[in-house]
Amino acid sequence: MRFVLLMCDDDASWPTPEEIAADPEHQSWSAQMRSRRILVDGGQLRPSTEATTVRVRGDETLVSDGPFIETKDLIGGFAVIECPDLDTAIEVAASHPVARSAVVEIRPFWET
Repeated sequence: MRFVLLMCDDDASWPTPEEIAADPEHQSWSAQMRSRRILVDGGQLRPSTEATTVRVRGDETLVSDGPFIETKDLIGGFAVIECPDLDTAIEVAASHPVARSAVVEIRPFWET
């Protein structure tokens, strides 16, 4: 089964890509998940202040800067994983360094 792990936290707490690249915990997690053939893809997102939100209402396309939702915790990164079941996905999410200080949401893909 494929899942996406959504790393959610306050934008102000996210490390830079350089900090993640230099962080042994993040590098170790990625290496372990790749060696187990679990990590399919992943990435870090730029801050929500650089987001663009698009909504279509009737014939009108509404474009605004920033996130549409009013929340403190925003998605700052993601990992696409493939594992046999939700229990394994929970184990993988719990082992991610972000889980110790923020939230990792697990979402299954629709399998067609």
